[in-house]
Formats: sequence, C-alpha cells, structure tokens
Amino acid sequence: METTVLIPLLLTLGAGLATGIGSAIAFFARPTNKRLLAFMLGLSGGVMIYVSFAELFPQAQRYLQTASGERQGSLYATLALFGGMLLIGVIDRLVPSAENPHEPHRAEEMKRRPRHGKLMRMGVMTALAIGIHNLPEGIATFMTAMDDTTLGIAIAVAIAIHNIPEGVAVAIPVYYATGDRRKAFRLSLLSGLAEPVGALLAWAILMPFLSPVLMGCILAAVAGIMIFISLDELLPSAHEYGEAHTAIYGIVCGMAVMAASLLLLI
Repeated sequence: METTVLIPLLLTLGAGLATGIGSAIAFFARPTNKRLLAFMLGLSGGVMIYVSFAELFPQAQRYLQTASGERQGSLYATLALFGGMLLIGVIDRLVPSAENPHEPHRAEEMKRRPRHGKLMRMGVMTALAIGIHNLPEGIATFMTAMDDTTLGIAIAVAIAIHNIPEGVAVAIPVYYATGDRRKAFRLSLLSGLAEPVGALLAWAILMPFLSPVLMGCILAAVAGIMIFISLDELLPSAHEYGEAHTAIYGIVCGMAVMAASLLLLI
C-alpha cells in the first residue's frame, strides 16, 4: 500500500479507536469531570468549524472554480456543502434516539444495575447506530488527509476527541444489555473500526474516479458534515452536561489553536 494512502488510513484508525478511551473512562473513572468533557467537546467543535470554513470549503471552491468557472464552481461547492449537511442529517434521523451513540452519558451511570433480556436487540441496534454514524466520519478524515495531511491530522484529532464521550455512550448501553464490562469495552473499541472501514470504502470506490471536480465536491461535503456534527452533536451534548459557557470557551480555543497552527505552516 502506498505511503500516501497508508498515512490517511492510520489517522482514520487512530481517530476511530479513541472510542476505547471513552469506554475505559466509563468503567474506571470516578465521577465524570463534566467541565473537562464540555471543554473537550467545544474544542473539537471549534477545530471542525474553523477548518471547515477557513480551509475545506475555500479549497473546494478553488478546485471547482478552476474546473467549471468562478460562478458555476461556487454554486457546485455550495450545493455540496449543504449536501454533506443533508447526508449526515438524514443518517442521524434514521438512528433511533434510544440507541444513538451521540446521546450524552456519565461514568456514574455504571453504578446502576444492568438490565437483562434485551441483549439481541440492544446489541444489533447499537452496532448499526455506531456504524451508520461513524462511516461518514471515516470518509471525511480519510479524504481530507488525502488532499492535505496537515488538515487530515487536525480533523483526525478533532474526531478522536469527539469519539471519547461517544465511547462512553456506546459502552454504557451495551453494559446495560449484557452486564459484561469486558464485552462492552470490546464492542465500544471495535465500534471505532467503522471509521477506517469508511476510509477503505472511500479508497476503493472514490479513488479510481478522483478528479479536481470530485475532490472539490468531497471537500465541500466534508465541511458540511463537520459543521453539522459540531452544531447538532457536540455543542448540544456539552450543554447537556450543564457546562454551556465552558463549551464556548473550548470552541474559541479550538479555533484559535487551529488558526495558529495553520498560520505557522504558511
């Protein structure tokens, strides 16, 4: 496998497996540090929003304007941006909220007694929810890294931070269903593999047809996905933890760190 493909795949794998960190927190942490978790969610959202508007979307416009002209290229980029939002929005609506891995949970919930009798339904629904949610995230990380390794690293780190509380949210329902901490940890860890699977699908299906027009549309759609995830999942989740102002501070810090890192590379 070429090095140019291996690095994006490894970045996607690392981001996906961060769910294991979240499940470990659920099993071994003391009471949830809600302020830190809210700040991390905000930080991840800030990175995603800044990268989307400052780098991904402008780059998408450049690709499409070069190929189709300024007016037409801008139109295609805008349509792709909102198309990405629509895609992840539809996916989110298809997943029942009870099994949605982005619903916020706390480590304290592990003290509750597990509920038995719903192992099959809970296991299947949780696996489907994780896979559906994480596939587009894997595609987004991989395709961004293929175009620009630096931006790929930023997106991978943001997704990894985002996946830590997701790991908590995945492990707890599985533990409820099975009463088995080890199984919950394994499934939470393996759930992150949906992201490198998405990367492999992108490599197998999209790479043979890659062109400036396709790359421009993909980058704009990725920007849309990142923006939607930030506004629909990260910020509301931070608010659920009761630390809305802390999340805003995290957003500003995430934007500032991302801006500084990009300026240093100019």
